[in-house]
Amino acid sequence: QVQLVESGGGSVQAGGSLRLSCAASGGTFSSYAMGWFRQAPGKEREFVAAIGQSGGSVYYADSAKGRFTISRDNAKNTVYLQMNTLKPEDTAVYYCAADFRYTKYAQVKPHLGIDYWGKGTLVTVSS
Repeated sequence: QVQLVESGGGSVQAGGSLRLSCAASGGTFSSYAMGWFRQAPGKEREFVAAIGQSGGSVYYADSAKGRFTISRDNAKNTVYLQMNTLKPEDTAVYYCAADFRYTKYAQVKPHLGIDYWGKGTLVTVSS
């Protein structure tokens, strides 16, 4: 059983930056492809970014391309999401995910059937 704990959320003005972290425990971190999702009030959870087990492959939602960077440190069992040039529409609870299948993140509605989830961290971007 894998436990995921997100941190780094907060309030920031539009144009600002935040770095989210997700610390994993209870499993072999390097066995999992890791991802970030977000969910705004009243909306479905949506994919943001994913990274393969070794960190050599990354995949982004169109909304994240050019502004967000996902990375991982397998020695620290941690995945990161650097978010730059934040916009009010980025406001959401951000969730860390772990799944054995990197290809899972490219599927339609990838949030369905994810192996493990964190509890989320709130990001609020004001205009």
